[in-house]
Amino acid sequence: MTGGEKYQYKLLPEIPDILSILTSTYGPQTVPPAQDVFEWVLWELVAYLAVDSKRLSAFCKLKGSIGTLPEQILAASPETLRDIGSAGIMPEQSVSKLRSAAEIAMIEFGGEVDDILALPLTAARKALQKFPSIGAPGADKILLFSRAFPIFALESNGLRALIRLGFGSETGDYTRSYRSAMNDLGPQLPQDYDSLISLHLLLRTHGRKTCRRTNPACADCPLSSQCAYATLGIRSV
Repeated sequence: MTGGEKYQYKLLPEIPDILSILTSTYGPQTVPPAQDVFEWVLWELVAYLAVDSKRLSAFCKLKGSIGTLPEQILAASPETLRDIGSAGIMPEQSVSKLRSAAEIAMIEFGGEVDDILALPLTAARKALQKFPSIGAPGADKILLFSRAFPIFALESNGLRALIRLGFGSETGDYTRSYRSAMNDLGPQLPQDYDSLISLHLLLRTHGRKTCRRTNPACADCPLSSQCAYATLGIRSV
């Protein structure tokens, strides 16, 4: 498929139907245990490319043995942080990013990172993107899961699943593809936090378990009858 080309499907699937079908398939999803904005930042950074179980273990170890206040992160030894970060790949990078995030929290926000939630949406997004590895989708996820703004956010697995369903276009550029999918989603998105959070988590699970990047399990997919990728045999994302 050439850049910017869009799947041609008669009608986009209805988001409430997708939410219902995925809930029936995968069950209620567990929300990560972060309790404040800085903990959400730490959740993203604690174990690079770790599977969920290892990320959870690393986060709980960080919280239990060091703490999740910026000053506690800065007081921890690199060796201790490296041990926690070893749940993922490149633990040295995790150490660097955790310490950098803590420094930003202290210098930019005086340690009161939750103050970001009181800012207007545009300013809150910009503030969160000061932290390492927090781009626009990550900032929106934190604002959604913190229940500060009822805005939707996607990660790569969910984005891939939606594009295959016919939302947006696979452009070859992640940011443009993301925006195109969000534009198509806009009119259908629920407005309540619970539904938006569930949709994020369920699409992520669906993309990881069934609508995989390689060898997607289309024959077992509960959405296959509504999916342009499965129905039309398109195999470009």
